[in-house]
Amino acid sequence: MQVSPKAKFGAVIKILGISGSLRSASYNTALLQAAASLVDAPVELDTATLHGIPLYDGDLEARSGLPDAVIDLKSRVSASDGLLLVTPEYNNGIPGVFKNAIDWMSRPGTEPASVFADRPVAVIGASPGGFGTILSQNHWLPVLRTLRMRPWFGGRLMVSQANTVFDAAGAIKDDALRTRLRDFLRGYAEFIADKQAS
Repeated sequence: MQVSPKAKFGAVIKILGISGSLRSASYNTALLQAAASLVDAPVELDTATLHGIPLYDGDLEARSGLPDAVIDLKSRVSASDGLLLVTPEYNNGIPGVFKNAIDWMSRPGTEPASVFADRPVAVIGASPGGFGTILSQNHWLPVLRTLRMRPWFGGRLMVSQANTVFDAAGAIKDDALRTRLRDFLRGYAEFIADKQAS
């Protein structure tokens, strides 16, 4: 029987989940919303999207500093105990809009990893294809290493054939997937709690 984070530690664990898709009917946004509904107390899972973040432009940064959308997302990352990256897979890799947001938040260059360094992170994803974002998830690893994050490797969640597991409202209709997602979130929360206690 799995012990909940609350039973082990009791402290509130704040996770920020970011969907890497801008599409309104995104399977990954639906997966993130499902995750937010499945966490156990004392875990709180806040959700974010990438809307409003422009393409990174060094001239724009030099002229105006960080855009408001970047400042807002960066502050939410800073306030979290851990990040949940919910990644699509485009052409066997990381979506450009998702990597772009991470690049913006790693600025300014004098402190490239301060918001990310030593922060727990987990990666999940959904795809209508048969491999469930395995390549995209693998491509995140060198980025997370460069930012000195602390990835959780205790579980993997790659949702394949995503067009068959969500209903028209975006809710998970596959009981087995719902159980896997809940177990993944419990394991990740315990990883964060262990870090807090160390």
